[in-house]
Amino acid sequence: MTPFEKFDAPHIMMNNSIGGNVGNLVYQYSVYRTLMTENTTITPDYYDYDPKYADEINEKYDAYVIPLADAFREEFVPSLRKYTKLIKKLKIPVFVIGVGLRAPFEPKLNEGFSFDEDVKEFVKAVLEKSSIIGLRGEITSKYLTRLGFREGIDHTVIGCPSMYAFGRELNIRETNITKDSIVSVNSSRLSPKNVLDFITRGMEEYPNHYFIPQWMKEMKLVYAGAPAIAPSSSNYPVKMSDPTYMNDRVRYFLNVPTWLDFLRTADLSFGARLHGNITATIAGTPSILIPKDARMRELAEYHQLTHVMAHDITDQTRLSDLVETVDFQAPTKRQGKNFDHFIDFLNKNDIDHIYKNTLTPSIVPMDEKLSKIELLEPIKTISGISLAEAVERWETLYPLEEEKAAKSQKELKNKLAEKDKLIKKYKGTLNRKSVRMALKTADLFSTSK
Repeated sequence: MTPFEKFDAPHIMMNNSIGGNVGNLVYQYSVYRTLMTENTTITPDYYDYDPKYADEINEKYDAYVIPLADAFREEFVPSLRKYTKLIKKLKIPVFVIGVGLRAPFEPKLNEGFSFDEDVKEFVKAVLEKSSIIGLRGEITSKYLTRLGFREGIDHTVIGCPSMYAFGRELNIRETNITKDSIVSVNSSRLSPKNVLDFITRGMEEYPNHYFIPQWMKEMKLVYAGAPAIAPSSSNYPVKMSDPTYMNDRVRYFLNVPTWLDFLRTADLSFGARLHGNITATIAGTPSILIPKDARMRELAEYHQLTHVMAHDITDQTRLSDLVETVDFQAPTKRQGKNFDHFIDFLNKNDIDHIYKNTLTPSIVPMDEKLSKIELLEPIKTISGISLAEAVERWETLYPLEEEKAAKSQKELKNKLAEKDKLIKKYKGTLNRKSVRMALKTADLFSTSK
């Protein structure tokens, strides 16, 4: 979805308009804002990048832009292969503005990964259509170098484009963080137990907090009140009966501008979500990130995001103590250099952008368009709305789910029917071949007699 579209929660859930995680909208928002000039029109593909559209794309567009997250991972291989097929058919430039490797916190790059060959094919295809690929961090850079691609020639580290949403300058506010401060909390159930326990303690320390989930299944929990995302948990809000939900302390954002607006009212953001804290950083709010794997680590290090590593957190670590010791201004010290390198990357690929002539453009087309749109507010939990509003949500969502399930079932039946036809066809072919072989064999025997 584009930054301008007012898709409500049911539409997003039925069409997966956020790619499973609303954090994906943040770096896409930045790429849109940077590349959308007065002479440039950007059209989204809504995650529909079937190679069959290659001719249409070649005919209608001047370039194909792909901003990616940690796409070098096992689960993304089918999508990576599909992208590769499409890119090979394209005759226009293809630009990868940010891509990374998913790996453990201490990745063993020399051992290789099951998807190495797929990554090679994808990168080769892209490099045939562009000058250089932009990577999220140094770990991904070392990985591609090990695969045979040249650092500084084939690939370069640009970090996450989301950090450049508003240009070269970062302005992180000095806030007075007290027990009454508004605190934005983000978390991931994939984090180790010591991190989840720490985040839970932090929420207890600062009761005026709001939990900001990002997963698609959490959108449904916020919107409909069910189903739970897990049977139970002592260190993560997983169901409607959790006090965080029951006390209406959860907000799920449907777009980036309202997310930014909310974070500008907060005094602190902390947690284990990369874009939950990057969004706070570009909104000017102090934040503390807890990286849990290589993809978060390389970005935290490249952008010098204020962070504490998971292995440094103990049962005694308190959020209030970290607030007193961390450097909230650390990202501002690297921003200028990183931004200049990002612009150099765009220029090497000859991509037009709003900073072509000045670092402080007076006209930002995306901002002007957004100013005329009243975007949807974040979703509040069922506990924070009236019964009539809750019923309206259920009566909107569940028929759509039933319709989608029926459609999926019909498509599955059609696929099975096609499969049965093929099987019968192949059986017939095999039977004919068997008959011919039997006749030939009989002929041989009769000849030998």
